[in-house]
Amino acid sequence: MADADPASGGDDPDGDAPDAAAAAADSDATGASGSAGAVIVPVEPSSTLRSTVAHVAEAAAADGASAIHLVEIASWRNGDPESEERAAAAERVLERAAAWTTADLDDSEAPAAPDVEVVTAVLGADDYLFGADDYVRVLAEYAEANDADRVVLDPEYTPVGNTTLLQPLEFALSNTPLSVETAPVDRPTRRERFRTEATTGRFVALFGLSLAFYLLLGNPTYWFDAVTGVATAAIVSITLSRVSLDSNPAIPRTPMRILRGLIYVPVLLFEILKANLVVARVILDPRMPIEPTMNRMRVIVGSGLPLMTLANSITLTPGTLTVRARDSDLYVHSLVPWAREGLFDGSLERWTRFIYYGRRSARLPTPRERDDVAILQGPDATEELPIAAAAGGVVDASDAADGIDAADASDGSISSDDASDEVTDR
Repeated sequence: MADADPASGGDDPDGDAPDAAAAAADSDATGASGSAGAVIVPVEPSSTLRSTVAHVAEAAAADGASAIHLVEIASWRNGDPESEERAAAAERVLERAAAWTTADLDDSEAPAAPDVEVVTAVLGADDYLFGADDYVRVLAEYAEANDADRVVLDPEYTPVGNTTLLQPLEFALSNTPLSVETAPVDRPTRRERFRTEATTGRFVALFGLSLAFYLLLGNPTYWFDAVTGVATAAIVSITLSRVSLDSNPAIPRTPMRILRGLIYVPVLLFEILKANLVVARVILDPRMPIEPTMNRMRVIVGSGLPLMTLANSITLTPGTLTVRARDSDLYVHSLVPWAREGLFDGSLERWTRFIYYGRRSARLPTPRERDDVAILQGPDATEELPIAAAAGGVVDASDAADGIDAADASDGSISSDDASDEVTDR
């Protein structure tokens, strides 16, 4: 029989003191982990969301966490076009994630599993959120209010659509007291396809548009043009119906958008003509009174086709050129102050909202009224030109002399390859 362990504080005839001490240490460790607080999981639909939720539930039950907070950070603002629909979609995602989490906790054999509370919330819907810093700010405020000390990230977390925000979000979270972990789950090996679900509505809509455009260029009364038009429209619809439209056409929404778009065409032509005259006068002036600047403007038009419409409308108008359209930010180069002021007055933004959302949305405040504008260059600059380094952060704005616009509206951090693509032709 071995001598009693001096650390046991006395004799132990059964030889169980070391085991008891180890059990006590394990108990203390579990208690410390359980006192760490709740865990926050930012949620967005992804191929790894289910696995991430399962990992968090298992870890929270084992550690004795007080609660799991499933949160969706709003990429919209209350009152924006289609904000109610997007908020409802977010709630559905949160409900599904909460159901998964609850089921995983119920299946867990950990003693603390029944005591883990599952909470859902939508964050940041009352304010504009642009980039990782804003996302981290609302996460940190929510964590402080709910005694949370950990954030677990889905490896496929993309809260702003196509833009992968995970790395800059981790970088920004490292500057907070929160501990950060990326869920150790396997990503799918199948590549995501850049196409939507095939539907009859999208096929018919694209077929009709293609046929109408073909016959507009040809002679609809000539049988050859009619036959070739049908064949061409069918080929276009079969090959492009999954990538050309991001939502199903609906009545009366789609016809009304087309009608409002036709109203917008002469307005855009008038703006182009007016801008041509101003730019021509400036060019013919021997003094060449130009003041080229880069400008930032946050817009309320939604994403996808509405944002593309506004960005291209600005580019078609002489004197302004959309350099980058990212999320709700447009980076626009202006040639003269008149073009910049017209941009900030938001005429084209209001018309774009009119096309896609109707007259009520067209009455929303302009970028200047919302104070969502900034001049990034020149003596009147209100912000520094955000030339982003590959490792994140902002470098000296004097590098702007090279004409490289690497502004990133979502997080201020892009790769050097992306920056090289943004060379602005002065």
